[in-house]
Amino acid sequence: MVQMRQLGATGPAVSALGLGCMGMSGLYGVAERGESIATIHAALDAGITLLDTGDFYGMGHNELLIGDALESRNRNEVLISVKFGAQRGPDGSWLGYDARPQAVKTALAYTLQRLRNDYVDVYRPARLDANVPIEETVGAIGELVEAGYVRHVGLSEVGADTIRRAATVHPIVDLQIEYSLISRGIERAILPTCRELGISITAYGVLSRGLISGRYRADTGIPAGDVRGRMPRFQGENLQHNLALVEALREIAGDKGVSVAQIAFAWVLSRGEDIVPLVGARRRDQLEEALGALDVELSPDDLERIERAVPPGAAAGDRYGAPQMADLDSER
Repeated sequence: MVQMRQLGATGPAVSALGLGCMGMSGLYGVAERGESIATIHAALDAGITLLDTGDFYGMGHNELLIGDALESRNRNEVLISVKFGAQRGPDGSWLGYDARPQAVKTALAYTLQRLRNDYVDVYRPARLDANVPIEETVGAIGELVEAGYVRHVGLSEVGADTIRRAATVHPIVDLQIEYSLISRGIERAILPTCRELGISITAYGVLSRGLISGRYRADTGIPAGDVRGRMPRFQGENLQHNLALVEALREIAGDKGVSVAQIAFAWVLSRGEDIVPLVGARRRDQLEEALGALDVELSPDDLERIERAVPPGAAAGDRYGAPQMADLDSER
């Protein structure tokens, strides 16, 4: 198996951090276009090579944005990871997932047009389509690899059994999944399975959508259309409990002279070189703060303090609402 950090054979090597571009397309409130493009450019200038997107982020908006941002850049110096398959209505509602072979290929055709590119580096279903065997979906992506439209096959938010089945059809380069101090479910079976099979992890949600950034407060308003308004961890007593965990992290961060967000990123970075955390920045100041985590060294004592402050299972509330949790193969 070839892991994400080893993709230099077919393109640029993957940096220690990647840039998740979802927030630039309105899912967490309004994003300013010029600042979004400037943030992508700043990430590339800082040595970040991995850009992550999904064809359903802003209904194609995110891919168009990345295409514009890369217009003046060398495509061969960038790795683009794209998720597909999520079905959404005009009102933004979630309608399920479609990972049939013909849907896989149709989705990629539109993605390449929006990106103004002739290939993507990593292509992956956003979730498991319960109506389509994973072998069929991965087989279709494998055909796109053979045709030169895709370089590598990835997965997203699937469980250990699905990972094993997928890997029998085509080499899987990595699994994208939520992993943070308050989302550690992958440590039970998914992470060991990936390591056994030589599959790396792209970790999203490192700051739990800003919840453990150190900047979120109980009185922070959630704008209309912001997906956090439907997430249990941001509701009522759950929010109060989770913000108390942040305060415990703040004490550790203060002792080291860094921010809470930098502690959160440094902790994920400490979990192994096969894990690439995504920075979900939509502004340059957020990106700069996350990049500072690369200089944070966590000693064994630091890691022990963090474990005591936020032990596994410490968060209150699920990471998604009930309907979406039911769709997650990674939670089964």
